Amino acid sequence: MGIFSGRNYPEIDPDGAVIVVTGGGRGIGRATAELFAARGATVCIGDLDRAVADEAASAFGARAYTVDVASVESWRRFADDVLADCGRIDVLVNNAGVMPLGGFLEESDETSRMTMNVNVWGPLHGMRTVLPGMVERGRGHIVNVASMAGKLPVPGMAVYNASKFGAVGLSAAVRAEFAPAGVSVSTILPSAVRTGLSSGVPLGGGMPTVDPEDVADAIVRTLDHRRAETAVPRYLAGWDLIDAVVPESLLDLGRRLVDDRRALTAVDPVGRADYDRRLARQSQSQSQTT
Repeated sequence: MGIFSGRNYPEIDPDGAVIVVTGGGRGIGRATAELFAARGATVCIGDLDRAVADEAASAFGARAYTVDVASVESWRRFADDVLADCGRIDVLVNNAGVMPLGGFLEESDETSRMTMNVNVWGPLHGMRTVLPGMVERGRGHIVNVASMAGKLPVPGMAVYNASKFGAVGLSAAVRAEFAPAGVSVSTILPSAVRTGLSSGVPLGGGMPTVDPEDVADAIVRTLDHRRAETAVPRYLAGWDLIDAVVPESLLDLGRRLVDDRRALTAVDPVGRADYDRRLARQSQSQSQTT
């Protein structure tokens, strides 16, 4: 254990472990929860939409809870409920996230605030809530699901980019701080994923695209290697080096070839309507509680 991370973390066997997955009712979160459940874990799904959490939990034998990851009070209630039911939390998967698309100047302050609250404050609240128990036990693992958008800026996703760059930095710093306590933090960096977040956006055409199950598999595998970062697909792991050595003019050419402006110019409003309605409801709900 720890051979790839350079540190020997205490082993955590999925069979019998208590795993918390936020945003576990849909997409990557649901696929991750289902895979952990298949490995024998006690899986606790936290989701803002309790109905989808209940449906997912009943489908593969998990537990369902309600959590608004943007609220520290909601996080504390969620963690208290899990601890009351299961006694401990071995692994936390901070997966819940939102991805509004569109022009930077056109995006409302409410939408931008929601994006930062969910994508940055969500994992921040989660780690601050769960880490003390892990440190006390001298073992634990946290997975923060970020994005390659935390490394690679994309037109039409400015605030989303900012949130994921923030999540990547947050994860790296917390990893360094708590490694001596036996707690590992791994960051997952998916490319475009076929979920509701990317609905209405033309995928493929040079853009690396994966399925939720691919990301779920990468998340579960972090229990074995505990690497700091895992790109999905794996070949994107070399992006930092490419960004450092390739001239900007060549990078710009590559962007044009894969049409990196499609989040501005090619979104199908009908195909994205359902997701946009969900975002609007979430933004309105958060604005009423702040």
